[in-house]
Formats: sequence, C-alpha cells, structure tokens
Amino acid sequence: MTRVRHNDYGVLRPPVVGSWRPSLRVSVVIPAYDCAEALERTIPALARQTYPSELVEVVVADDGSEPPIDMAGARVVRVTEGWGRGAARQTGQLAATGDVIHWLDSDMLLADDHLEAHMRWHHLIDYAVVIGDTRFVAAPGEEGVQSEYTRKTLESTRRLKDAGASAYLLHTGASTSVRAELLRAAGGVDAGLNMAEDTELGYRLAQAGVVFIPDAEARAWHVGPSTVMSREKEVHRHNWSYLGDLIPELRWLRNHPRRHWLVPYVRVVVAATTYERTRATVDSALAGTLTDAAVTLVGPWGKLTGERRSNLDDPLLDLRLLHNLYVHEPRVVFAESVPGSAAPAPFLLSVPAGWVLGADTLAKLVRHAGTDLLGLVSVALAEGTDGVVAARLERTAAFARAALFPGVADDLVDEMFGSEWVSGGEYGFATADEAEPLSGDPAKWRALAEQRLGEVKELRAAVERLSAEVERLSAEPPTESPGTLRSLIRHLRSAG
Repeated sequence: MTRVRHNDYGVLRPPVVGSWRPSLRVSVVIPAYDCAEALERTIPALARQTYPSELVEVVVADDGSEPPIDMAGARVVRVTEGWGRGAARQTGQLAATGDVIHWLDSDMLLADDHLEAHMRWHHLIDYAVVIGDTRFVAAPGEEGVQSEYTRKTLESTRRLKDAGASAYLLHTGASTSVRAELLRAAGGVDAGLNMAEDTELGYRLAQAGVVFIPDAEARAWHVGPSTVMSREKEVHRHNWSYLGDLIPELRWLRNHPRRHWLVPYVRVVVAATTYERTRATVDSALAGTLTDAAVTLVGPWGKLTGERRSNLDDPLLDLRLLHNLYVHEPRVVFAESVPGSAAPAPFLLSVPAGWVLGADTLAKLVRHAGTDLLGLVSVALAEGTDGVVAARLERTAAFARAALFPGVADDLVDEMFGSEWVSGGEYGFATADEAEPLSGDPAKWRALAEQRLGEVKELRAAVERLSAEVERLSAEPPTESPGTLRSLIRHLRSAG
C-alpha cells in the first residue's frame, strides 16, 4: 500500500473508470426525513450504477418520517435513538455491512459511474476519504455549479494536495466515502449533532490519518441549494456555538482567554514521579499562553485505596499528594498508562517530570510543527550517561497514519510528515530548580503586550509627524543655524 505524504495523493494512480475489476462491497447510507419524492429520484440512479450491483447495498436511515419511508431498492432502518442528521447517519452506518460506507444526501442525482469513481481509490489504499464532485442545480438535467467555498478551496490548494491539516473542511455528507473499519475506529458519527456532523466527523477522520481525495470524475448533482448557500450566516451562528468545543483546529472559535474546552489543542503527558518535580511540570503546562492544553498524569492510581494508613509515612505519599492536588482540576486526567493517541486532540506533548515549560513553550512548539506540517518535533533537554533526555511533540494524524504500516513509527512519520530535533533552551524549557516561579496569567501577559504595542504605535506616529514637520521646515528659508536643523533631522530619523 502506497504511503502518501501529508495530503498529496498525486502519487496514487487510480485505474481508469471502466477498465478494472472491483472486489470491495459498498454500503450507500442515506439519512432521510420526509423526503420520499427526492428518494424516488435518488434510488433509481443507484440502480443504474456501473459498479457491480452484487457489491452494492443501499441503506436508508428513516429519521421519523410520517408516513414511514418504504422504498423499493433500499433497506430502510428506523432511527430509534435521538433524532437529526447525526443520529440518522450513525444508525445507517451501524446497520451497513459493506467494506466502504458511502454517504449520500437524499436529494442527490448521480452519474452512472459515480460509485465506481469513488471505489477505485479505496482499492488502492485503505485510508482514503473520497469526496465527490457535487454541483448544485435548480432542477434535474442542469449542469450546475460547485459551491463557491468548494471551488476556491480546490483552486487554492491544488485540489487539496496542499491543504495540509485543513483538508477535512471539504468533508460533507452529500457524497463522500470511507472504509467502514476506519470510520468505526474513529468513533463513527456523533449522533448528538443535527448539523455540522459531517465537518466534525471529517476532523476526527483527519486525526485518524486519512487522505482526503476530491475526485472530479465522481460526478453528482444536488437538487436545490444547500442550507449553507441559502442561510449561511444563520448556519454559522448555529454551528459555531459548539464546534469550538469539538474541533480545536478552528482557532478563531477559541479566542476567549480563560475558557475550558472539551477537546484540547495539545494533550500534555507527564509520568508521575515525586510530588514536587511532577507538580512543577504539570503546573507549567497549565499556565502557558496556549490555554487550551490539558494534562494526562500517568501513574498507578489504582493503588490509592481507602484503608487506614499513616498519613506521613505512606509509601504512596507522593502519588496520593498529586491526586489530592489535581483531582478537581478539569484540565487534568489520571491514567494508568501512557495513552496510545491524543485523538481527538491534534497534538500530544510528552514531557519528563521535573522539566518546566516556559510561558510560550507550547505555542512556539505548535507553531514550529505547523510551519512544515511536521509529524514529530523532538526537544533535546539534557544529555547524560543514559542518553538524551527529550520531550516529544507528536502530531496525532501523523502517528495514526504511521500505525497503518509495518515499521518503526518515528521513521514512517518522518517519511510521510517530516520530523526535526530542536533545543529545549530555545523553546523555553528549564529544570524545576532553574525555572522562574509561575506568576501572572496569560490574559495579563497579553494585555501588557497589547499595551506596549499601543505605546509603540503612538511613538511611531509621533516620529512620523515630527519628521514631516522637519521636512516641511527644511524646505523653508532657514531661521536658525543649519547645523542645528540637520542635527535635529538626523536625530528624528534615527529614532524612527
């Protein structure tokens, strides 16, 4: 299976439509609510597909339609838990039996080779998410147009080859497909979301290491405008109320300086040692300018039982004190072992206890990783007889993709995403003994920085005004000694 670097699927060579023999089964899952008329167009189009009919099943997830949907050519399952698009998609995919889940809206019309165009990619690699070429039409038979957002995104990213970590933003439920095993490993559809469930799912699939492939040959037509096209501001107002909690990559939704968020941007992992050393590391991770960080504290917490003990001579005293300290801190969780992945958080930082992060350490590391979409940034902290002591910033998507292949994870990540070593001192790391005491908070730091920037702008404006005045005066007949005027000009220009 080919290893794709970042999202550059151009290394893949899919077969020409009509020239290959498929073997994978596909389940077309259609969420439906009071749309029997639309389904009477969509289902027959599926019956005309060039993909072998014995490899296709159609599952309609009826989300409480009255009367209930009864459609020839499809297996209808009723949504019994919850309601809305998320619940319908999850119900449909759980009932599906195919190797690939192909999402389809109920008001879609497909070209006869649509499924075949999708499925040829899934026969090449098992970590593809294929996005159909959806055009919007007022009535069947029209050529239609892509949404403006889709068109601009495809044009500006070489059809997502250069989209980097944001390729998931084109994932929609209108016509996309993914391996069923990968979908379920990523957690399936969030049944509690009745809008933007496709975007949120796309984000989690990205953290699972997928490659997003928009296929211009997977032609489809959406009858009528999408809800976003007709009510864009209202849709954003609705969806952005909760997407900030679920998708940390949407940074503009997390501009509050003190909020806690459901999914952290960086998951910091610290193995518990002594109370003082571990506390120094954990507290520094929680005190930085990147406020949507959370900590996983690893230790044998199950040994902390409630029987009578000596309070001060307890052999597990340090462990118990750490538990006391953080048990009510919402950004700290306790784990018995190092988590295999930070998903759905996009980054995981492992730090040895006793090493303290500077105020901007997390933010700087993430920025560095984002510059070249690095999958791993290793931070050299110290060197001793046992080798190099290091912290590691891992990109969740990179290590998830590496896990799909045999071999050494770090080597695979370097091949498909890139990796670098950096100096701990350069990024603000220090030992607990050397670090400055924690003081202030990120909001105060930002306020002070803004104040200083404002002062700098005022001074520059004053210099510009005075320079203009000097230039004006220099053009007039001199009223004082030239030497004094020239000195003033030089002074003001050097100050600017």
